[in-house]
Amino acid sequence: MIRPSRPLLALPVVVALGLAGCASPSATVETPAAAAPDAVVSVDNCGTVVDFDAAPERVLTIKSTSTEMLLALGLGDRIVGTAFQDGPVPEEWSAAASGLVSVSDKVPSQEAVLELEPDLVYAGWESNFAADGAGERASLEALGVHSYVSPAACKEPGYKPAKLDFAQIFGEIDEVATIFRTDASPVVDAQQKVLAGIEPLTGDVTALWYSSGTDTPYVGGGTGAPQLLMETVGLRNIAAEVQDTWTSYSWEAIVDANPDVIVLVDATWNTAAKKIELLTSNPATAGLDAVVNKRYLVLPFPASEAGVRSVPAAADLAAQLEKLDLHT
Repeated sequence: MIRPSRPLLALPVVVALGLAGCASPSATVETPAAAAPDAVVSVDNCGTVVDFDAAPERVLTIKSTSTEMLLALGLGDRIVGTAFQDGPVPEEWSAAASGLVSVSDKVPSQEAVLELEPDLVYAGWESNFAADGAGERASLEALGVHSYVSPAACKEPGYKPAKLDFAQIFGEIDEVATIFRTDASPVVDAQQKVLAGIEPLTGDVTALWYSSGTDTPYVGGGTGAPQLLMETVGLRNIAAEVQDTWTSYSWEAIVDANPDVIVLVDATWNTAAKKIELLTSNPATAGLDAVVNKRYLVLPFPASEAGVRSVPAAADLAAQLEKLDLHT
């Protein structure tokens, strides 16, 4: 089955930002200059327009993607609290993250949010902003608290990415840097170099992205970060036809596809080891080529969602692929 080879205006200035992705995974994105400190940065974020008349000073981050974005940009000192973190931060940011305070291991209540007196809540998912969660975006804004959602996670029609690419990921890095009046180019340039150095497999090597689930597996579909990472390293996603980021799938479909490689998402609540135990103990999946030959790639959960860790995640997968026996 496997066949690999290897306009200047009178003050205040308004900087309008919007993200759109239409480049290939290897495309480069030119980083815009940082906005002037006295500029108003206007962002159309998932259909909600947010005007930042100054760089945020007190930020609550919800989900690892938002926390790690600020750490990567050197903005960890702006974080007054974190919530709903998916795992530890990479070692390179551990020192900057050492003083961060966790508000909740789930989505915090609006009351808990307001106790921190943030001027921005930066969330990884739109669903984090709900009346029974951190608060609805309009409600927070009326109280003087801006909100921002990772654009790759937008669900609103016209804002949900049809298919994620690295231009959109670099676009979020640029946009966040502009909101904070800082320079994204060191981060973006470094990531573009890493991305350019990834050599994808050639040939037809199929893969399953196994995120979670036992009775019904939850897998990576054809439009989000799992698809982007797999195709970047030359893997063909067996669930690529599903037009969603993640999706419920069936064990029958997985057995029929018989993937050559399985990407395992390692989460504290559903570890890679537990997934392997399930795959090997189930007679239906124990005979899969990937299981028989132990062709597993493992990624920590925080690296499985679109963000500043996506390029390092792709490089990690490529390095793991090099160590697998793909010729049997």
